[in-house]
Amino acid sequence: MDAAGSKSILRQSAAGLCEHNWLPVRIGLHVSIAGSLAAAAERAHELGAATLQIFSSSPRMWRASSLDPADIARFQALRQQYDLRPLVIHDNYLINLAAIDSEVRRKSIASFRGEWLRAAAIGADYLVAHPGSWRGQTIDSAMNVFAASLAQAAENLPTDQVTLLLECTAGQGSALGRRLEELAELARRSAATTSLRLGYCLDTCHLLAAGYDIATADGLEETLRHAESCLGLANVPVIHANDSKFPLGSHRDRHEHIGQGHIGKAAFQRILRHPLLDGKAFLLETPMDDEGDELRNLNTLRRLAATHRADGRR
Repeated sequence: MDAAGSKSILRQSAAGLCEHNWLPVRIGLHVSIAGSLAAAAERAHELGAATLQIFSSSPRMWRASSLDPADIARFQALRQQYDLRPLVIHDNYLINLAAIDSEVRRKSIASFRGEWLRAAAIGADYLVAHPGSWRGQTIDSAMNVFAASLAQAAENLPTDQVTLLLECTAGQGSALGRRLEELAELARRSAATTSLRLGYCLDTCHLLAAGYDIATADGLEETLRHAESCLGLANVPVIHANDSKFPLGSHRDRHEHIGQGHIGKAAFQRILRHPLLDGKAFLLETPMDDEGDELRNLNTLRRLAATHRADGRR
């Protein structure tokens, strides 16, 4: 089969779940920008995604690549044409605004500024950031360093479009953000030093690994009550939808295909259908082990989201 035929089947397979089922959430995935931004938008559309996440440059290099204004314009036009919203950019994995090392902190501040400016240029709604590492200091002092670094990074940045989302972590090593209280405190201290708009991104794999039992019905209710109390769920517009290779409380950040890990399909159905999460953007960051994995995971989420909900709505 030629490439055009493969794309046609891909669209038909995705459309079958998108057009005929009411979905309470927006479902999408992280898409590579290899080739161009426009190609990423086309790929998301081919898969039937309603939202997408990208890296604006290599996530594992301090030096960022430049973006083509013509490619940005084409990307923005395709987003509007295909109704791809929101657009989420995930920042560079090397950034650690809480670092005690002055050189790492200097590079992190410069890299964050670049991420924000590219996000604004591309037209992103959200920039997702890991809180960083407290290695070599106390958690409390690392939070102060984070807030001070963010304030320095944010000087004279445009603030009218992009919102910074602090992402919860699995708690591996000395990662900040394992507890939701840490995210809330980071936001509180940062709000006192910067005018950037702040919110949160939750990751299902990270939550389970950090000890939040979202795999059970009672555990999900408790976790959502806790999130509402600590963060305010209105401040959580984006959720990374990933199953977990490791069990509850493992502190291991290893993503798995939906339904094949320790969260499971039944739990994802409860999550996607939960009234408190209506309208959220759910973005897959699942592995790419075999051809077709992206579509299989998207279709799994769509099927789970489209079933009857406990409140009787569709």
